[in-house]
Amino acid sequence: MRHVITGIVIGMVVVSTSCKKYLDINTNPNSATTATPELILPQALVNTASAINAYNTYGSQTGLYAANAGGYGGFGESITYNYTTSFTGLWGTTYDNLEDYQAILDKTDGTVKYNYFNAVARIMKAYDFQLLTDAFNDIPFEDALKGASKLAPAYTDGKTIYKSLADELDKAIATINQTSTGVTPLGSSDVLFAGDVKKWKQFANTIKLRLLIRGKGKVTFSNSTFSSDGFLTSDALINPGYVRDNGKQNPAWNTWAYGYTGSDGNKAWMPATFIFSFYDGHILNDAGRGAAIYYKFPGTGTNRLGIENYNVVASPSGSFWFSGTNRDGKSNGSQVGVLKGPNAGLPAMLAAESYFLQAEAVLRGIITGSDETLFYNGITASFKYLYTLPDGSTTASAADSVAAYKANNLSSALVTYSLNTSTEQKVQAIITQKFIALNFIHGHEAWNEYRRTHYPAIVSGGNAYQTFASSVSESPRTDKLPTRILYPTSEGSYNSENVPKSISPFTSLIFWAQ
Repeated sequence: MRHVITGIVIGMVVVSTSCKKYLDINTNPNSATTATPELILPQALVNTASAINAYNTYGSQTGLYAANAGGYGGFGESITYNYTTSFTGLWGTTYDNLEDYQAILDKTDGTVKYNYFNAVARIMKAYDFQLLTDAFNDIPFEDALKGASKLAPAYTDGKTIYKSLADELDKAIATINQTSTGVTPLGSSDVLFAGDVKKWKQFANTIKLRLLIRGKGKVTFSNSTFSSDGFLTSDALINPGYVRDNGKQNPAWNTWAYGYTGSDGNKAWMPATFIFSFYDGHILNDAGRGAAIYYKFPGTGTNRLGIENYNVVASPSGSFWFSGTNRDGKSNGSQVGVLKGPNAGLPAMLAAESYFLQAEAVLRGIITGSDETLFYNGITASFKYLYTLPDGSTTASAADSVAAYKANNLSSALVTYSLNTSTEQKVQAIITQKFIALNFIHGHEAWNEYRRTHYPAIVSGGNAYQTFASSVSESPRTDKLPTRILYPTSEGSYNSENVPKSISPFTSLIFWAQ
């Protein structure tokens, strides 16, 4: 679709993933399109997957899941946290994707025939805008996506955006429910839920639940209830038919494992020692998931972010996050873990995250249910996702693996839920398990949850097993971590009257953070 960022039309956008053009319906990205919603939706969802891959990199490289590998240098602000330009590309990529969904809305508003497409575009707009708000806080929202009519869009505060997004999700569900004869099915255009509109409603409910949890006590929502469709119980995977081919691979595989020719992906990063401690016995024993995720677990190399001259194990071909033994890079992919293959779907949301959101929501009085049951459902769903192959089959019994995990960690309140007596202790267990489940899949969501709750708990000034903060952090905070990334320089150049001033990566908080 058109490359438009907050209403400013620019001549060229450089995108860091080879999947950007997959299913793109434009010949000239700067020309308006007359494509139908059926053609726009699949490429929009594919571009969302590419954006998610970039957000995972952003969250993971704060030290949560990834550290700089030995033998590489020049990490600069990535390890000092004194951000200036790091990760600001998320801005343009996400707004560009939002233009896709806005194009669908412009074509379908008031057209009953396209109710399903309209609702899906509205849900995905909420998804994207939450990504932006959680990364940047105040952003162009009400004035955004209006092209030349708003070349310098005003910024909307994060709390207002959260309220509006929840309203939009309610509207999307209501639109789906306005069924009548002649409504065009999503069909093959839906590369996320294969046309299952109930799953779309569950997805909308789950995104709204995340909004309500993060905004609780800070946002006055119009409606704090949910449709009877419930929440996600299965992984939401974007897959347009990824294959090992130029521009058509799963974007995470393409970035971190192998290019389509078999060339190595990014080898400058390796697993962080802190997250590894939740598998190798330093904090928890989890050989099942450790072996599924990491190459040669437990002998996988690790490092602490910031240590550049350390005698660490060299990054292998295909990276440490590809656990398979076939390292030629030319397989179509049939592996467990987080990098399953070039043909695997990329998660928009894990069932594990849905369950952990529900567990916390029960504790917070947002929904009813058993927080303990939902907690264990989240752990089980995490094992199930990791043990699932790209074709959807599983290679091991998740139930047996979870049973072993529980048995090996009986004395830990992070696993044995009944050992927690206070609400805060239970929240710590839930968020820590979410942190484990999101490992190198959705690093941004784990990073958001740390900033909101300060879980998983770290020891300020501790060693690599006690904190994920960079050893050369310039942050003055007690935890030695940043608080956010900065706005792109383009906003200062083209929208200087509206872009918030004096934003600091160490003192400026997202509205829900502490």
